[in-house]
Amino acid sequence: MPLTAPDQSALRRSAILVALMAAGESIFLLPFVLARVFRPTFLDVFGITNLELGVAFSVYGIVAMIAYFAGGPLADRYSARALMTTALVTTGLGGIVLTTIPSTQVMNVLWGVWGATTILLFWSAMLRATREWGGDHAQGRAYGLLDGGRGLLAALIASATVLIFATLLPVAPDIATLEQRSEAFSGVIWVFTGFTFVVAALVWLVVPAGAPPRASNGRPRLTLDGIKASASMPTVWLHAVIVVCAYVGYKATDDFSLLARDALGYNDVQAGAIGTLSFWMRAVTAIAAGYLADRIDPSRVILWGFALLSAGSLLIASGLLFPGVAWMLIATVITTSVGVYALRGVYFALLAEGGIPMAYTGSAIGVVSFVGFTPDVFMGPLMGVLLDGSPGVLGHQHVFASVAAFGLTGWVATIAFRAIRRAAMPVPETA
Repeated sequence: MPLTAPDQSALRRSAILVALMAAGESIFLLPFVLARVFRPTFLDVFGITNLELGVAFSVYGIVAMIAYFAGGPLADRYSARALMTTALVTTGLGGIVLTTIPSTQVMNVLWGVWGATTILLFWSAMLRATREWGGDHAQGRAYGLLDGGRGLLAALIASATVLIFATLLPVAPDIATLEQRSEAFSGVIWVFTGFTFVVAALVWLVVPAGAPPRASNGRPRLTLDGIKASASMPTVWLHAVIVVCAYVGYKATDDFSLLARDALGYNDVQAGAIGTLSFWMRAVTAIAAGYLADRIDPSRVILWGFALLSAGSLLIASGLLFPGVAWMLIATVITTSVGVYALRGVYFALLAEGGIPMAYTGSAIGVVSFVGFTPDVFMGPLMGVLLDGSPGVLGHQHVFASVAAFGLTGWVATIAFRAIRRAAMPVPETA
């Protein structure tokens, strides 16, 4: 039976959303997911310290900070399909460079290039395409499904590549030589790179090719006036603080696999599986938090998220998990991840709750992103200094003590955000 026009339209919309989900996660596989899942292996194979890896992340973050502002006008002028496809292809080419196990200097340049390809060319284009998909009545569902779908894809890819890594090793992980681990890890990098190219083709074939609409005066929607107006609103700056604190928690998930090795003595494959566990929490948590935020205030969900993030981080920092008991560490990773991904799932829903005019949405996102994602600059080196300065379990305690401090700061900022919004609400007239 041939599909009816509504069925074809629904199928087309589903395909577009799947392409956006796949692109939204695959663009970050090489710059971040690879090291998050295989951090111990990554450090050993490349012969670098936590600090040196953190510096590469910092270079990425510096480029990304500039790209958040510059990418908005670019996305308003060119097709999302063209920008996203170009970003995926150029990011994948960087993966080919990574398979050569380059020097730290080349790594720093590579992560800087990825800062441009993933943010300047991709980030704003993806968000705009998602907003267009949601239309007038499905914005919350669009972004909730996007982040949840990205989380599910990340979990599937991470789990699959851990199995691939174990399969590529000619002997058990515990007795594999550095050369054997290097060869197997190179195969994992090729898998990530190939998948990025495949998704680039999917985006080109599925995402609409139309140019973005212009305002009636023909100028791009993102203007200097909008940035100035957004920057004058206290809720925007509190929103930025909330994103900073939440994003610090997200960056700290990079440490879960290394924590598992240092705390429990896990081998590289087992440690990778612990790192993957956090990915599985994202898919369910982000979607659930989004739907919950539609029923209650997003800021209330964020308060709960910071509470969970702070509690899990404080438990790790306290040292009560060590000597490690596996189920305690796993439960703590799950709890902390729920807090992290609940925050990620709804923190941009604060735009509406914060009273940001629709006309200034893009400008406000630029301001919030510019400040909120600064952990891309400082969190990598900070973790490197703390982990290398206090080798073993103690370094992880220091990392999560810092995360707990940011979590509590975010909780206070959310309280202040809610107070300002209540004060700004009109007082009902009395009879």
